[in-house]
Amino acid sequence: MDEAHMLNTCEGYVDWRNRPAVRGRHGGILAASFVLVVEVLENLAFLANASNLVLYLSKFMHFSPSSSANVVTNFMGTAFLLALLGGFLADAFLPTYYIYLISASIESLGLLVLTIQACVTSLKPPPCLSASTSISCEQVDGRKALMLFAGLYLVALGVGGIKGSLPPHGAEQFDENTLQGRNQRSAFFNYYVFCLSCGALIAVTIVVWVEDNKGWQWGFGVSTATILLSIPIFLIGSPVYRTKVPIGSPVTTIFKVLAAAVYNSYKSRDSSNSAIGMDTSRTSYTTETSEGEDRNTKRKEPSQTPTESLEFVNRAVKNKTVNPMLECTAEQVEEVKIVLRIFPIFMSTIMLNCCLAQLSTFSVQQASTMNTDLGSLKVPPASLPVFPVVFIMILAPIYNHIIIPLARKVTKSETGITHLQRIGTGLVLSVVAMAVAALVEMKRKRVAANSGLVNSTKPLPITFIWIALQYLFLGSADLFTLAGMMEFFFTEAPKSMRSLATSLSWASLAMGYYLSSVLVSLINTITSKYRDTPWLFGSNLNKYHLERFYWLMCILSGLNLSHYLFWASRYKYKSMRKSLSQPNN
Repeated sequence: MDEAHMLNTCEGYVDWRNRPAVRGRHGGILAASFVLVVEVLENLAFLANASNLVLYLSKFMHFSPSSSANVVTNFMGTAFLLALLGGFLADAFLPTYYIYLISASIESLGLLVLTIQACVTSLKPPPCLSASTSISCEQVDGRKALMLFAGLYLVALGVGGIKGSLPPHGAEQFDENTLQGRNQRSAFFNYYVFCLSCGALIAVTIVVWVEDNKGWQWGFGVSTATILLSIPIFLIGSPVYRTKVPIGSPVTTIFKVLAAAVYNSYKSRDSSNSAIGMDTSRTSYTTETSEGEDRNTKRKEPSQTPTESLEFVNRAVKNKTVNPMLECTAEQVEEVKIVLRIFPIFMSTIMLNCCLAQLSTFSVQQASTMNTDLGSLKVPPASLPVFPVVFIMILAPIYNHIIIPLARKVTKSETGITHLQRIGTGLVLSVVAMAVAALVEMKRKRVAANSGLVNSTKPLPITFIWIALQYLFLGSADLFTLAGMMEFFFTEAPKSMRSLATSLSWASLAMGYYLSSVLVSLINTITSKYRDTPWLFGSNLNKYHLERFYWLMCILSGLNLSHYLFWASRYKYKSMRKSLSQPNN
C-alpha cells in the first residue's frame, strides 16, 4: 500500500502541508481554477488604479502630462520588474503558495496608504483655483509626495510578487508528462490572459466610473477590498494545490557556470596543451552526464553544433577545475544554455511593451481632450481599454477551442500554432498599431486647429472612438504575445528556473515601460536643442508633437520585428533538441 502510494506521488511537488503531492488528489483543473479566479480579483485591484492613475496625478497631485506619464510608466515598470524577484524567491526559497500570500498582503497595505491619502484633504496638495492650462498648480511635494510614492511602490512590490508566483503556481498544477496535461497547461495560459481581461474589464468600467464620479478614495477602497478578498479565495484551494519544492537559486547556477567558463577559458589559453584541454572538456561533458545523471543523458547535446557562445559555455565543465567552487555539472551547463537561447526572444518583446505603455499614458490623455459621449452615456477616458479587453475576452475562447484544434489538425503538431508564431503575430500588430496611432493623432490635432481649440480645455468635436483603434490593435497584440511568452518561457526553461523564466514575460513589460520613459526624456532633450519647446513637454497636449513620437515608435517596432525574426527563425524548441539528440544515444 505504501509502495503504491509512493508510485502515485508527484516527484518534486508537495501539498500545502509540505507532504508529498499525490496524483489525482492534488493539481489539475480544479486547482488551477482557484488561481484563475484569484487573478481576476488581483488584476482588478491593480488596473483599477493603474489605468486611471495618470489623470489622478495630473488633476489631484498636479503633475504635468509628461511627468504624470513618466510616473505611471515608472510605477508600472517597477511593478512588473519586481516579478523577477517573486519568481526568483519561488524557485530558490519559498513555494509559490506562500509568495502569493505575502505579496497580496503587501499590495493591500500599499492600497490602504493610497486610500487614506485620497480620503484626507490635508494629505493632498491644494486644488487649483484656475481652469486655465497656462497657469501651473502646486505639485505635490514633501511628506505628501513621500506618502504617495510609498503607497504606489508598496503596491508595486506586492504586484511584482503576485505576477512572479501566480502564473507558475497555476501552470505547475498540470502533469507535463502526459499529452492531456500539456494541452491543459496551454489552455491555462490562454485563460490566464482571459482572466486578466475579466479583471481589467471591471476595473476600467465600474471602478473607473466610481473614481471619476464618487471620488478616488472609493476607487482605492474598492481595490483594497478586492485584493483582501482574493486571499481567502486562494486559501480555499489549499487542499487541492500541488506546489513545486524550491531547489536553490537559479541565478547562482547561471553565474557559476558563466564564471567557470570564463575561468577555464582563461586557464586554457595559458596552457600549452589547450587543444588537449578542450578535448578533455568534451570528454568530461559526456562522462559526467553518464555518472549520476543517467536520466538526463538523452537531454544533453554534446554532439550538437552550437553557436560560438554555446561552445564557450561548454568550457565550464572542463576536466580538473582548479577552483572547487566553480565545479559544474553538464546539467547545469545545459540549463544556462537554455537561458542564453531564450534571452534574444525576451529582448525582442520589449519594444512591443513600450508601445503598450502608451495605452495607460498618452492615449488616455488624448481621449480626455476629445468628445467622450457615447449616445447619452459619458465614457471616462480611462475606460478606453474596454475595447481591447472585450475583444480579448471574445478571442481567447475562440482561439483555445476553435483556432488551436483546427491548427493542430492542419499542422499535425501538438501545439498547432507555435509559441514563437504567436509572439511574432503580436509584434506585427504592434507595428500596425503605432501607424494607426500616428494617423489618429494627426487627425485629432487637425480638428483642434480647425476648431480654434488648440489653447482651450473644451472637448474637441471629434469622438474618442478614433483612439479605440490603437487600443484594439495593441490589445490584440497583447493577447498573442503575453500568452505566447508565458507558455514559451515556462515550457522551455529548466524546471529549476520556471518561476523566474515565466517572470521574464512581466520583466519585458517592465522594460517596455521604462523604455517609454527613457524615449520621452531623450526625445525632449534632443528636440529642445533646435526648437523653443520639445515635442512632448508642457501642460497642453494639443501643442505636443505626439504624432512624430508615434511614427518613431512605428519605425522602431519595425526594426524590432526584423530583429525578432532573425532569432526566432534560428531557435530550436526543447522537444526538437531532444529528438535531434536521440540518434546519438
